[in-house]
Amino acid sequence: MGTRLITPEGHAALRKELDHLWREKRPEITQKVAWAASLGDRSENADYQYNKKLLREIDRRVRYLSNRLDDLRVVEYSPEQEGRVFFGAWVEVENEEGETKRFRIVGYDEIYGRKDYISIDAPMARALLKKAVGDEALVRTPEGEVYWWVNRIDYQP
Repeated sequence: MGTRLITPEGHAALRKELDHLWREKRPEITQKVAWAASLGDRSENADYQYNKKLLREIDRRVRYLSNRLDDLRVVEYSPEQEGRVFFGAWVEVENEEGETKRFRIVGYDEIYGRKDYISIDAPMARALLKKAVGDEALVRTPEGEVYWWVNRIDYQP
């Protein structure tokens, strides 16, 4: 399930999601389930069945987030990181064809829904760790090997 590392922003986002699910979404769905159950025959009650399923999904996500947040290690920025690629860095790279990419190296739990984030476990991130501007990194992927050069490293967006 990836590394246990997470940025402070990623940790705050997961906390916010957990809080929203527990304090707002779950009580709302619980009310709907109770209302639908009060109508009688549950076997043919679509509102009851749908909301009950939704409640199970919410509970599953709440359990996952509660356990995962306890297991994660928040990695704060440190000035010693400047000039090198480490966890939390925004990196701009360029390949031999002149194609450039810019992304942030983050934890497994932070990449979903973001095209500009990559996991620290990704081959690209592993190849770039500890590199400086101007360094080249050999990235091994299922499609083959590609060289990328580090153009820029930032720790602020």
